[in-house]
Amino acid sequence: MTETTTRGSRRGRSARREARQNRSAHSIPYITRNIPVSNLMSDEAMEIIEANADTILEEIGINFVDDPESIQLWKDAGADIDGERVRFPKGLCRNLIKTAPSEFTQFARNSARNVQIGGKNIVLAPVYGPPFVHCLDKGRRYGTLEDFQNFVKLAYMAPAIHHSGGTVCEPVDLPVNKRHFDMVYSHIKYSDKPFMGSVTAPERAQDSVDMASLVFGEEFVQNNCVMLNLINANSPLTYDATMLGALKVYAANNQAAVVSPFILSGAMSPVSPAGTLSQLLAEAMAGIAMTQLIKPGTPVVFGTFVSSISMQSGAPTFGTPESLLVLSGAAQLARRLNVPFRSGGAFTASKLPDAQAANEASQTLLMTVMSGVNFALHSAGWLEGGLCSSYEKFVMDIDQCAMMEVLARGIATDENGQAMDAVREVGPGGHYLGCDHTQRNFEQAFYRSKLADNNSVEQWEADGSLDMAMRANQLWKKMLAEYEAPALDPAIDEALIEFIQKRKSSFPDSNV
Repeated sequence: MTETTTRGSRRGRSARREARQNRSAHSIPYITRNIPVSNLMSDEAMEIIEANADTILEEIGINFVDDPESIQLWKDAGADIDGERVRFPKGLCRNLIKTAPSEFTQFARNSARNVQIGGKNIVLAPVYGPPFVHCLDKGRRYGTLEDFQNFVKLAYMAPAIHHSGGTVCEPVDLPVNKRHFDMVYSHIKYSDKPFMGSVTAPERAQDSVDMASLVFGEEFVQNNCVMLNLINANSPLTYDATMLGALKVYAANNQAAVVSPFILSGAMSPVSPAGTLSQLLAEAMAGIAMTQLIKPGTPVVFGTFVSSISMQSGAPTFGTPESLLVLSGAAQLARRLNVPFRSGGAFTASKLPDAQAANEASQTLLMTVMSGVNFALHSAGWLEGGLCSSYEKFVMDIDQCAMMEVLARGIATDENGQAMDAVREVGPGGHYLGCDHTQRNFEQAFYRSKLADNNSVEQWEADGSLDMAMRANQLWKKMLAEYEAPALDPAIDEALIEFIQKRKSSFPDSNV
């Protein structure tokens, strides 16, 4: 056999395999789980943590910094005010939270991509927040608007990513006070999946609402959720004016705040999982309750970002058993509050898309699904403790996300799933390779990774001896080369561009 024939044969096999994958690939707007959640804590343990959280709220309180309006809201609601410290009578926050919906729809500009947040549903979203980006070709560097747009396109093209996310990386080449316009516009222009708004200043939150109103219509926005927004508590036990300002804008406009204490256990909360859970529950309840003070019934998500630190160096660590226990426990607490829950993702402290990155990310992503998380930021692309958005890890992670979808389906027990016809046909001592049931099901019987190499070592060497990261490098480039933008009404596009130009020209550039 000639070298040319061998290469042609390999290409033929690859083409047939890709064709099979494309036929079996399907895009669903979100995952509906058919497997039970894994509750790792007893009801008695939950009651202890809830009682401790109530004690924290009542006796210690939460600081609301540099925001007299928020202080007045709480005073009018019956809280005890001491300067910026707010103490909450027992039951106040929990009673306010009762008006929050247990499940809600976030609408996308393509209605086929609407997501249902809460209940048995899982929505996976990409990485959020890194100032740096990384790829094998250029290494680590500051993110640009082009990088931002690339990650939006990759998320749009990935069937296992259901949401466009928010700050998929910081476009550092744009002024801080104006980059939110380009970020929100990129989500609208280059994707038709749901997206998140800006939270870095109240006026930027309002710009996000105004841009969404141009897309969906003002009346629709006021009556439906079209944006999520990430509101971090400044743990321990503090909300700052920036986050509070954004929370108030979004809640007043009926847009869902993802109220998320950001905690590194050992630095921002006690080292013990139970102590961390008590603190984060108190922080989350205060923020969630505030959304209901502003507009009862507005959608809201109980969120948390929790990891631990190395007690030797102080560096964040990910995929550790303690952080996974807290993730699971927080999910249980959210269900007991009857509100949707955000946590999890594909975390790693690794600096490269290597074995450490894969191990830590898969640990967290698996617990995300098993614990019943409803909205998972950072499901693809997170590297270096969240400082980097990685092109290679992005496509490695979406492969894992697609596996989670299959896992969440559970085991089918219909007639085809039981496969009794196959057992009868094959009988003792036979094999199933050629039986009718196998022929009907083989193309979709097992998950087929687009990145894993399961060939012989000889075939692997003939294909270039590529490791996972190298194959991922090829895949993200292929995806971007094949990207086609979703349709956007030209009148809406024109209105958005006009709005952005008018707003940008109304104030000077600033990096504050």
